[in-house]
Amino acid sequence: EKAGNSTVMEEMRLNKYLSDCGVCSRREADRLIEEGKVLVDGVPAVMGVKIEGTETVVCDGVTVSGRKKEKKVLLAVNKPRGIVCTTSDKDRAENIVEFLHYPTRIYPIGRLDKDSSGLILMTNEGDIVNKILRGSNNHEKEYMVRVNRPLTEEFLEQMRSGVEILDTVTKPCTVEKTGGYTFRIILTQGLNRQIRRMCDALGYRVVSLKRVRIMNIRLGDLRTGSYREVTGEEWAELERLLADSSNNPGGSREKTAAADEPVKRERKKTFSRKERKLPGGEKEKAPSGEKRIFRTPLRHYEAPEEGQERRNVFHRDRKKD
Repeated sequence: EKAGNSTVMEEMRLNKYLSDCGVCSRREADRLIEEGKVLVDGVPAVMGVKIEGTETVVCDGVTVSGRKKEKKVLLAVNKPRGIVCTTSDKDRAENIVEFLHYPTRIYPIGRLDKDSSGLILMTNEGDIVNKILRGSNNHEKEYMVRVNRPLTEEFLEQMRSGVEILDTVTKPCTVEKTGGYTFRIILTQGLNRQIRRMCDALGYRVVSLKRVRIMNIRLGDLRTGSYREVTGEEWAELERLLADSSNNPGGSREKTAAADEPVKRERKKTFSRKERKLPGGEKEKAPSGEKRIFRTPLRHYEAPEEGQERRNVFHRDRKKD
């Protein structure tokens, strides 16, 4: 729309606005908003707020300028151990943005924990972030892992079939033994420290973990601490793979097909009572899935007549119930 000589954009969610400005991903924007680090016209923003672009937006102490048409950037980075992929690290370790010091404002697509190394993608394109990360899109991520004791076929089969962690069971995945202590694993979901937790649940400890591929982007012989731009056929192939992917933020909060969801443990429903007696000795059963609430009937106190002994008129013979 145009109003006089000024241009007003359509209303847009604040997290998308920050993503389009190249400040951070939508997920990171949501985290900053929840922490009260984003101000709109001097007022702390709330989740889900929309803006028109005429407001003054300050993110983490820095004023955000309007959306700019910048060259699309996608970097493949070989992250060293000791570098974190979030600005909220409790250890105050150097984060990946500070480490690269890239001239264009970019942010990581997902995370690779501090003790892990290997491939991480960095971009200023907010729309592709959720398409790559969302578990229901089933995009592959490949890792090379070394553990602290010899591998067994039982361990490998359990890893392939699914391991119970974080109140869920991991999706079936590809696991291939590459040495006495090493294996290759390909995941299509990204639970927090998933591989480390899976190994720990089976009595193993991860010694080293390196990501070598995200979808069609491979780490190759890229030196540790270096990066390269994803361009040409590699970028085109990535866009082709993402064409039918959903970019709705929220991941597991969205309803997806049963095949795309981790297997949840069934919990038995409990009720305060399953049935109660009705007049005439019949029983009334609580409908399935419905919790029945029982309230104590009102009882009135009657004062004793003159000369009559005071007694507890509320007393009930429990044997008759």
